[in-house]
Amino acid sequence: MVKIKRVYDPREISDGTRILVMRLWPRGIRRDRVDEWNRDVAPSRDLLFAVKRGGLDWNEFVKRYWEELRPEAVDALRRRVRHETITLLCSCADENHCHRGLLRDAISRRRASSGSRARGARSRARRGGRPGARS
Repeated sequence: MVKIKRVYDPREISDGTRILVMRLWPRGIRRDRVDEWNRDVAPSRDLLFAVKRGGLDWNEFVKRYWEELRPEAVDALRRRVRHETITLLCSCADENHCHRGLLRDAISRRRASSGSRARGARSRARRGGRPGARS
């Protein structure tokens, strides 16, 4: 399971492993509030500063964040979610405009869509096994 929270929110037993997904360490947070620090899934400093200074709208931020994000870093989190609960932490106050929500959705989306890929493979097999084959 993947959860998201602000790093300033208190720890709960249900959080599992608390992973900070920020490029820079947040002010006022002691190291014992976080179990891990994963900078690989955080937006770059340039991208963060562009959006925080107001020169970049949310849709452009999302586009650039996906371009920066390394698929293998997301895959590593997906593998962990199969066996444990993780909570992605960031300092953003607005959950609707924060990369931790995008990251949670990316982790969950892939896992949910794996069944549809298997169904697609079975369907292709019935049509002759070629992805482009027509019935």
